[in-house]
Amino acid sequence: MIKINFEEIDIKKHRDTVVEFRKGSFKVSFGDTSGFGEEEDYLRWLDKKIKDFPEGFVLVEEDGKYIGQLELTIRAYEGIAIGYVNLYYLIPEMRGLGKGKELHDYAKKVFLNNKVSEYHLRVSPSNTTAIKFYHTIGMEEIGPEVDGKVIRLKGYL
Repeated sequence: MIKINFEEIDIKKHRDTVVEFRKGSFKVSFGDTSGFGEEEDYLRWLDKKIKDFPEGFVLVEEDGKYIGQLELTIRAYEGIAIGYVNLYYLIPEMRGLGKGKELHDYAKKVFLNNKVSEYHLRVSPSNTTAIKFYHTIGMEEIGPEVDGKVIRLKGYL
């Protein structure tokens, strides 16, 4: 079995890849990339987040090729610190092969290392494949947000 590696994002080196993957996440989540906005805005946001929490912003590499991306943060929610998954992303040909579980294991490790016991994410209600995966890994729905455009889910460590 080929081992996957997690490489901290370097915006100068990985600029095109992270933009491509983030746009890909919009396409799979919402059907198109219209909600992505401006590349430079995303890259500025990403740069700030990487400086604050570098281990949370990684590319997933396997056999010399980038196959996915993770964006993780620690934030406050209803008065407690939680882990937050901004992005789980795998390229289309890597989906359904068990790689999502490896990304999730990395995220859990990061969250445990930062002493949070709960983590959240938001998903498009139309992204039924992702929702099924999140239920499989033990996450539960909290409810709709952003006028029903997304559903918040939570999991426990």
